[in-house]
Amino acid sequence: MERPRHRDPDTKKISWHFFRAGGFDQVRVDSGATLMALGQLDQKLWAALSCPTSGIEFDRRTLDLVDSDGDGRIRAGEIIEAVSWAGQRLKDPDILLKGLDNLPLAAINDADPEGQHLLAAARRILASRGKGDALSISVDEVSDTEKVFADTVLNGDGIVPAEAADDPFVAAVIADIVVCLGGETDRSGKPGVSHDMVAAFFEHAEAYAAWGHRKDGEPALIPAGDGTAEAFAALSAVAGKIDDYFIRCSLAAFDSRSAGPLNRSATDWEALAGRRLTVTDDCLADFPLAGVAAGQPLPLSDGLNPVWAEAMERFRTAVITPILGQRENLSDEEWQRLKTLFLPYCSWQADKPAAVDRLGLARIDEILASGVRAAIDDLIGRDLALADEAAAIASVDRLLRYTRDIATLVDNFVAFRDFYTRRHKAVFQSGTLFIDGRSCDLCVRVDNVEKHAVLATLSRIYLLYCECRRRGSDDRIIIAAAVTAGDSDQLMIGRNGIFYDRQGNDWDATVIRIIEHPISIRQAFWSPYKKLGKLVGAQLEKAASARTVAIESHATSILADPKKPAPGTTAAPPFDAGRFAGIFAAAGLALGAIGTAVASLVTGFLGLPWWQIPLAFIGLVLAVSGPSMVVASFKLHQRNIGPILDANGWAVNTRARINIPFGGVLTELARLPEGANRSLKDPYAEKRSPWGLYGGLTATALALAAAWRFGLLDRLLHLAH
Repeated sequence: MERPRHRDPDTKKISWHFFRAGGFDQVRVDSGATLMALGQLDQKLWAALSCPTSGIEFDRRTLDLVDSDGDGRIRAGEIIEAVSWAGQRLKDPDILLKGLDNLPLAAINDADPEGQHLLAAARRILASRGKGDALSISVDEVSDTEKVFADTVLNGDGIVPAEAADDPFVAAVIADIVVCLGGETDRSGKPGVSHDMVAAFFEHAEAYAAWGHRKDGEPALIPAGDGTAEAFAALSAVAGKIDDYFIRCSLAAFDSRSAGPLNRSATDWEALAGRRLTVTDDCLADFPLAGVAAGQPLPLSDGLNPVWAEAMERFRTAVITPILGQRENLSDEEWQRLKTLFLPYCSWQADKPAAVDRLGLARIDEILASGVRAAIDDLIGRDLALADEAAAIASVDRLLRYTRDIATLVDNFVAFRDFYTRRHKAVFQSGTLFIDGRSCDLCVRVDNVEKHAVLATLSRIYLLYCECRRRGSDDRIIIAAAVTAGDSDQLMIGRNGIFYDRQGNDWDATVIRIIEHPISIRQAFWSPYKKLGKLVGAQLEKAASARTVAIESHATSILADPKKPAPGTTAAPPFDAGRFAGIFAAAGLALGAIGTAVASLVTGFLGLPWWQIPLAFIGLVLAVSGPSMVVASFKLHQRNIGPILDANGWAVNTRARINIPFGGVLTELARLPEGANRSLKDPYAEKRSPWGLYGGLTATALALAAAWRFGLLDRLLHLAH
């Protein structure tokens, strides 16, 4: 499907202005006309095509309003739509570029009906705040619509609370509807009823009334008269136990041998003998209701299981006496007849509409006979008549937020103007990380480190992933901080720093993952030498450690048994002077070979013309550091923030580069304040040894001797003359 261009055919052609930053051309939105013509700008020239509504430093309510389809993402078309909507409701769209928190009422375009509704709604909001004479309105004054409608009873949402009714009876019925069906929340924040809810209630009420009055024409539905409900409850409480009793008696009649076990065995009774029994014991409740015998009726007083005595007394009083008269026992045939008598009642109760049952039949009859439904429907109709004005109040909130925020959103979406001009932090910058004597301004929020790192590594930027926690709370966030200046010698997992968010709150930050890339050319230059130094140091430390262990082992064995050779050794042979001389001769040859190699190297350098010596030295240095510097240069010129933002759900539409000068701005190294006094005297500085001076003088003497030996001094003197 073709992408909509949102082009207004009456819009005049715009002369666009661009500025160069980050290696790409970015549009400069510096007039209301340019802003209103965003729909004409080719979207291939936009810095981004979409961004999430969460995880960025921007007013969430504004983002939700711009996100017209509610999918949690802001797209280019929604930006254009928001800008167009706001511009059409202002007399001069230039006001959108000022980021005003207070909108002058005179700026609202009241030349059309919608603008008139907006203006009237704004004045109503101010009046509700006691500021009827105010000439401007702010976001704070309209941000909470519940406060705007707190003292109103009719507000255009089609929901009326009980307080909206002047008639106490109507108010009471609205309250009854809310109790039965739950109610809906009015704009004032109070529970109320809508037209659909009223219709549903009266449908339930009429069904309940029809159900309730069935008993008037069907006496079989109330076998115990007005006490039928109580009688049915009493019967239901013991029905299962009485059925159990008569089945046991039938089995005893079938086979007399079953009577004993059916009354429970002696073992069961013995198990109870050692316990402290009460009428609430579950084990006693499982015993038969009364003693089981063939053809025996159920006793209604004496001889009953004491756990069931109270329930059986209610059954006798509520059911047997009103229907069968005074009885001392109950036969199986009488029991079956009682159950049959209550079957119609049971079926009738199953058909009861439950939604309004809590009101009772008398209250339902009163409501249906009163004609109150028409009064409630009329009240809802009067409320809906104010819908346009109420919608205008919501539109005032939208207009105020767009007036304050839309220019900032454009400067961080259509272009990355805030990021590259450094006037303000970009919306994707979540704060500043201070660590290892530097501050890192390019910090973004991260939800999933593993997922983010897969794409972010393509940015060619050195990244620190830090877990940040607030002292005294369980709050936890994760950030990715770009290190674009300095070196990485002291940056490691577990290193701690402080992160300041955009609200000024400080978080304890700990490095949990690092994506390594070159930080600077200077670091790349020294990198081979540092690696060599670390390697040599590690080998020397390893050798020294091994030698220390060997010496300690040898000393321990000697102290344990001075006459016994150390483990793995044999007794020392007698001193051999010839062999000792041979060792010294071999050592001398080795030192001579090393000296010859060094002399050859020095001779090669000194054999060059004097002006070639520094060139040769520079060439040697470049041979070592050059490859590292070339690789670093390529990567530093490829750094861009696109993959970092894309990993957070953005759709960055260009290669937004971070070159070396801009990287030096994003990460600032520690430096003394301008005009600060500095004392170079360190009371704890290490004292210098004279051996350095001696070594320098010796090296100078050797260099002069070598120069004289190879005729270099003669050539220099000859050139001087």
